[in-house]
Amino acid sequence: VSTQSTGSSGINAEYGKQWYQRRVRDGPVTGLSLHPTGDYVLSCSSDQHWGFSDINTGKLLCKVADQSVSHGLTCCQFHPDGLIFGTGTSDSLVKIWDFKEQKSAANFPGHSGPISAIAFSENGYYLATSADDEVVKLWDLRKLKNFKTISLEDKYTVRGLTFDNSGHYLAVAGPDVRVYQISKQCDLVNTWNAHTQDATEVKFGPDINYIASVSNDRTLKFYTAS
Repeated sequence: VSTQSTGSSGINAEYGKQWYQRRVRDGPVTGLSLHPTGDYVLSCSSDQHWGFSDINTGKLLCKVADQSVSHGLTCCQFHPDGLIFGTGTSDSLVKIWDFKEQKSAANFPGHSGPISAIAFSENGYYLATSADDEVVKLWDLRKLKNFKTISLEDKYTVRGLTFDNSGHYLAVAGPDVRVYQISKQCDLVNTWNAHTQDATEVKFGPDINYIASVSNDRTLKFYTAS
């Protein structure tokens, strides 16, 4: 699945075969997330809309305007249970939505600047968020509250966030690639500076056997997790 600044999103239904491409937005597509069932793809845009498309046909199933924001949506992510999803806004707000009802279920304020990344833990308990404010916030979805704020270096711009499958570790992509252990202290476990430009996304391998990152320098890097 890919996004384009023209407001289109593409779906490669079969690797190496025909792409479904639909213009579903009036502004640049800023985020995509695949539903846990693999049947739907969530997209959001700077035109203040989010929507769902059928991944097999590329058909847009719904399109909803977030009237609470003044500038647009910056990112989106499905919760692992597929019943809710999150969106980030240019107005520094993280919102949780009910997938079935297509209505806002909760708001998480506290950042300053546009939201740059959001990530749910695989166990469904935690949400990590970042913005242009040099912090990463951790939220307890059971209590709907912020339980930890990780302060980053000056001018550190977070491009991507992801939890490992256990929910015990959080990886951050930006000027470097780093991993924090989710605890009361949220200790920094490791840092890698292998890219020549900002890392834009980071993922854990199975059982944290490795960590992979991609960057604006057009490279894919692998790291041992030890």
